[in-house]
Amino acid sequence: MKRAGVLLLAAVPVIATGVYFVMPTDSADAPQAAPPSVTAQSAREDAKDRAEQEHEREREKDDSVVADMPPGLAAPAKKELAQRLVASAEHSTTDWRATYGAVEDEGDGCGYTAGIIGFCTGTHDLLVLVERYTEEHPDNGLASYLPALRKVDGSDSHEGLDPGFPAAWEAEAQVPAFREAQEAERDRVYFEPAVRLAKLDGLGTLGQFVYFDAMVFHGPDTDADGFYALRERALKQAKTPAAGGPEETYLNTFLDVRREAMLTRYPEHDASRVDTAQRRFLKAGNLDLDTPLAWEMYGDHYRLP
Repeated sequence: MKRAGVLLLAAVPVIATGVYFVMPTDSADAPQAAPPSVTAQSAREDAKDRAEQEHEREREKDDSVVADMPPGLAAPAKKELAQRLVASAEHSTTDWRATYGAVEDEGDGCGYTAGIIGFCTGTHDLLVLVERYTEEHPDNGLASYLPALRKVDGSDSHEGLDPGFPAAWEAEAQVPAFREAQEAERDRVYFEPAVRLAKLDGLGTLGQFVYFDAMVFHGPDTDADGFYALRERALKQAKTPAAGGPEETYLNTFLDVRREAMLTRYPEHDASRVDTAQRRFLKAGNLDLDTPLAWEMYGDHYRLP
């Protein structure tokens, strides 16, 4: 039950810029104006550069704001708790460190789902993980599958992966460097962006986990079911705490939007991640995600003291 779509790429707006041309005089010595296509291209590049610089300034400003906030879900104990909660949904266990070598096709249209966060052969993140890992460890046991992984990316196909890919993944998962690579990619693509944005939205530890779990399930995608689209829908209905709205109200709205998206995409599954886990914590007023925690996931009961 994983997301599908194309991973979000940072888009930099291009500012429309007016360009004025000076008509050449009859004098042979008069400077020749640059061809309109060259001048327009230069203007577009300048506008893009300015937009990128402004984007970087805004990001640095946001980073400064986040740095002054409490660690929240990024605190080691809370991050460990978050991984346990996600593992209960992704792997039916709270022992997330036992899932580095997990690999199976769950029949959800995403191909093979593997590893601690459920990287998928059909949703680009597994491909990126193996590519980045191979850059540092070119002789790894998964490198030979890169051509096939690129070919099946975006589909549920196993072409070029069967029968050896699952065994190769399981074997590589015994290598400490590959375990570290999985954790690093989890943090880079899912955990850090989710926690950062949640903090900028004024959300506490529970809200940061809500964003993280949604990012894992729906993906940091630009399509209608992706995390950022769901957040935009929620923002149309409720204000974030940073914008002056009550935290509980906004989180309930976000969970409503997310639940609808989950059941629309996977009507045959329940919405345990929302209904009997996150919503339960929210109703209890546990905005700091303090233990003990008790929740249900797809009929299984969990408790952390």
